[in-house]
Amino acid sequence: MSAAAGAAQAAEHHDMLHQVEMNLNLWNIPLFTDYDKYWNIMGLSISPRTMIMTWIAMALVLLFAWVCTKDQNVRSPGKAQATFELLWEFLGGQVFTNLGNKLGAALMPIIVTFFIYIAFANLLGLVPTLSSPTADKNTTLGLALIVVLLIHYHGLKANGLGGHIGHYFQPFKVFVVIHVIEEIARPVTLAFRLYGNIFAGEVLIAVLLGLINASAYVFGGFIPSVIWLAFSVFVGFVQAFVFSMLTIAYVSQFAVHEEADHH
Repeated sequence: MSAAAGAAQAAEHHDMLHQVEMNLNLWNIPLFTDYDKYWNIMGLSISPRTMIMTWIAMALVLLFAWVCTKDQNVRSPGKAQATFELLWEFLGGQVFTNLGNKLGAALMPIIVTFFIYIAFANLLGLVPTLSSPTADKNTTLGLALIVVLLIHYHGLKANGLGGHIGHYFQPFKVFVVIHVIEEIARPVTLAFRLYGNIFAGEVLIAVLLGLINASAYVFGGFIPSVIWLAFSVFVGFVQAFVFSMLTIAYVSQFAVHEEADHH
């Protein structure tokens, strides 16, 4: 296939997806269906669609936290509180096992926040016309950069400046190049793993919904879409869990072993 033919096919797919989004536009808000519209703020091209979806995801996280904690009862917890406690205990088992008590207590709130926010962000794309903030590589790269800051903050706190920098020269000085490459690759792979999975899922859902017509609901068109939606829910939670676990693993590489030595 020539480059021109490939570009034409890509443009055709883009137009098809855009038409599907327009047909499914329940809210009649242009920003939700205009993929090519960007705001220019201080020289940066920012997608209003992604920003709106990010605000919605943040609001859902706050609402979820409020519902789970508004009527706390130790003896007889409600369903929402019990759900949150199960989530906290599940993630806490991973955090404290890998990071220890002191570092685990410091990281626990942000790990839980990562999981809840990414899960809600991933699931937003399953609603017709809406999209996942995590289907935008800028969002996932921003999350990955937060992880990088956590890594170096806790690495410096645990090892000091000399010990943290010395990590890059072990076991031999020649390996500093490998460590630098790893440092660059870490946020890139962390960001694009999440972005790729969620974006691909949204594209397939849009295609499946676009293929459904009145005669296809019973004869196989509706059922595959429902199955794929269910699978996408599963993938959304799995990707939130993977991102959280990788954050734990990366921080542990720089801080846990030194903490264990102090004990």
